[in-house]
Amino acid sequence: MSTIKYKPRLADKYKNDVVPALVKKFAYKTVMQTPKLEKICINRGVNGAVNDKKLIDVAIGELEQITGQKAVPTLSKKDISNFKLRKGMPIGAKVTLRGEKMYEFLDRLVSVALPRVRDFKGISDKAFDGRGNYTLGITEQIIFPEIDIDKVNKITGLDITFVTSAQSNEEAYELLKELGLPFKNAKKDNN
Repeated sequence: MSTIKYKPRLADKYKNDVVPALVKKFAYKTVMQTPKLEKICINRGVNGAVNDKKLIDVAIGELEQITGQKAVPTLSKKDISNFKLRKGMPIGAKVTLRGEKMYEFLDRLVSVALPRVRDFKGISDKAFDGRGNYTLGITEQIIFPEIDIDKVNKITGLDITFVTSAQSNEEAYELLKELGLPFKNAKKDNN
C-alpha cells in the first residue's frame, strides 16, 4: 500500500508552467537560473499596543488563523518618548512562511482573499524594491475567510512581502504574475 505525498497546487504550477514560461521569456541557459519564491513574510503593526497588551495577543491569534503557522511578536528597537514606547516592547506580530505553507497561503490569497476586497481592480505593480522583492499592503484583515467577522473588535491591515531569488524587478514581476498575482497594469507581451 503506497501513500500519496501531498503537494500544493501552486508548487506543481511553478514547476510545470512557470519555469518553462520564464526560461522562454528571459532565455536562461539552465532552469536553475529561473527565479523562485523563497518565502512570504506577513507583518502586522498594532496601533495602541503600548496601552493594551491584549491587542498583541489578538493580532498574533489572527495571524495564526490566517497562515496556519505560529506567529511571533515584533519588538520595538528603540525608545520613543512621544509614543510612550520603550525598547523591547511588543508593537506588532509577524510570520514567515516557506515551502508548502507558503504555496498554500499564496493560493488562498489569490483565489479567495483578494477577490473579497471591495472594488478590487488588481494590485499595484510599483511596490518592488529593486532586488526582486514585492510588498503588498492589505487594509482589512477580514478579507481572509479564516477570520470570524463577529469576533473582530478592530479592523487593521497587514503587509505581505514576497521574497524571491529574482535579480531584477522585471524578473520578479513576471514570476509573481505567472504564479497568479492579479497585477492592475498587466504589461503587454511583445509576442
